[in-house]
Amino acid sequence: MPEPWPMRPADELRDAVEAYLGTLAFAPELGALEESIRYSLESGGKRIRPVLCLAVAEATGGSMDDALPAAASIELVHTFSLIHDDLPALDDDVERRGRESTWVAFGQGVALLAGDALLAEAFRLAHSYESPAVAHELVGATLGMIGGQYRDITGDDADLEELHRLKTGRLFVAGVLMGLDVAGVPDAQRTAWLAFGEDVGLLFQVVDDVLDGDGYAERLGRERAERLAEETAVRAHLHLDAVDAETAVLRELVDVLAVRTG
Repeated sequence: MPEPWPMRPADELRDAVEAYLGTLAFAPELGALEESIRYSLESGGKRIRPVLCLAVAEATGGSMDDALPAAASIELVHTFSLIHDDLPALDDDVERRGRESTWVAFGQGVALLAGDALLAEAFRLAHSYESPAVAHELVGATLGMIGGQYRDITGDDADLEELHRLKTGRLFVAGVLMGLDVAGVPDAQRTAWLAFGEDVGLLFQVVDDVLDGDGYAERLGRERAERLAEETAVRAHLHLDAVDAETAVLRELVDVLAVRTG
């Protein structure tokens, strides 16, 4: 494994993601659609998934600059999913992060196209690497996310763990694996990293459900769901114990996810 670069704190990684997204050049063919795309991208959010990707890349010897296109591609896919989730045909949410949802601000047709464009731009970024590994991970995660969303809207939630492993967890796992791809970490050294990504995705979802009072909180009861979140955070730390890397920033991310209030 190459020597690690100096580890940047999570806030600095988040600022790097914001700066990169702010200067990202979209295809000129999109024309005025770019306004709705940027509206959606700039609506806030903690950028947890791309920060995770950058932190893993740096922890395993990759550079932040090399990992930024991969990290941004994850955020573009996530934003695409939020735009479409908010539409009347799905969740029918009129507000996202304190302001009008994209479909309310620009109309349903424009929102659909903005989401489609973000998805295509995400794949273009992922394909900017010489190796196809980053794009392969992103495509698989996106398909998993869509499959999980289908289960959700059709009420196929008997296996709640599998539903959320797909809908939420796959993008978190992709963030970890794409960071490893950028750093050139071989498959034989990825077992603990993969388990870490899966538990980070589960932790995010369980805490989200506790905050909203649905999902795991509704199925298990709030107390058991909170205990599941605590156990999952402990497991995530144990997975980091098993890797040969500087993981302080990743441990901080786990702790932030475990105690977040919104």
